[in-house]
Amino acid sequence: MPLLNKTTSAASRATPPGLVRLRVALTVFFALDGFIFAGWVVRIPAIKEQTGASASDLGLALLGVSAGAVITMTLTGRLCRRFGSHPVTVACGVLMPLSIALPPLTHSALALGLVLLVFGAAYGGINVAMNSAAVDLVAALRRPIMPSFHAAFSLGGMVGAGLGGLIAGSLSPTRHLLGLTVIGLIVTALAGRTLLRLEPPAPPSDVRRDDSAPRRLDTRTRGLVIVFGLIALCTAFGEGALADWGALHLEQDLNAHPGIAAAGYSCFALAMTIGRLSGTTLLERLGQTPILVAGGTTAAAGMLLGALAPTVWLALIGFAITGLGLANIFPVAVERAGAHAGPSGVATASTLGYGGMLLGPPAIGFMADWFTLPIALTSVAVLAGLAALIGYTTRH
Repeated sequence: MPLLNKTTSAASRATPPGLVRLRVALTVFFALDGFIFAGWVVRIPAIKEQTGASASDLGLALLGVSAGAVITMTLTGRLCRRFGSHPVTVACGVLMPLSIALPPLTHSALALGLVLLVFGAAYGGINVAMNSAAVDLVAALRRPIMPSFHAAFSLGGMVGAGLGGLIAGSLSPTRHLLGLTVIGLIVTALAGRTLLRLEPPAPPSDVRRDDSAPRRLDTRTRGLVIVFGLIALCTAFGEGALADWGALHLEQDLNAHPGIAAAGYSCFALAMTIGRLSGTTLLERLGQTPILVAGGTTAAAGMLLGALAPTVWLALIGFAITGLGLANIFPVAVERAGAHAGPSGVATASTLGYGGMLLGPPAIGFMADWFTLPIALTSVAVLAGLAALIGYTTRH
């Protein structure tokens, strides 16, 4: 089978009701993940001011999210094998809303980094668990629906960022993020009941899956998973950078109003949502290689505009173009890694991918101190172009 093969459609097959309910429940968790994460990132400027942190100090504090997520991701694949991806998703769905209420209670960069370690652990765990569950569902349905789940994440992010922008001037970060805790726990209680009642679907008999394989992957499979993980890393770096530094760039470098600055991530998330909602159709018609190459190239051009534009509105257009380009690259990479190696593949690719998303913001912080924030953000364009190059060179 070619590495980046064109996916065929099985849309004509009737979908069992249980799989429909499972798809809805997983979609809710993806949306909740994006909603809570975006609610946090739009309040980063306020938290930075509250703690008195410099750009480098903030970058180190954000490293707590990265460290917690990466450590948890390396373990979550094993937890999914032992307890199942559904219970692990629900458990992390409880921990993540609880942990998001902690950052506004801190008053130093060190304390902020410690509580973000907890948030990162929950964030990393839920992403591996729900992506593993989604990979099982993709195999059972035999349709490339992975982009639709990530569209829900982006839609949740857009709503969370938009809401944060509306209330940024009237509601304190403490009350805002505590509200997200309450919403998150309610949603988890409702969607989690459905998820816990449904067993992970078995793949069709003619689809070879490696879920029962040994923990240690063979060299070829491990190499494929790492390739997909590197593609995910290059693009997720940009998503993390825009989430954590996009609003600050607009407010600090282009003198945007805080509400407009928060809308920057909304533009990015809306564009990603639109791109991912059309992702299944595009994958069925074009295949994976054109999606990776065209997406990476488009994102590189958009980020150069977003980082170097002299006006707020041009920067917002650049953010939107970047979102369209990055939209389907990450879900394709994670789904293919999971198809080759089950939860272990998802965990490995997710660790690399989300590691890029979470390590990107601290790296941007250091580069912003060494150079300027706009120059630092051009690194997103470089890595997006690299993802396109890797996608093209590994097309066979």
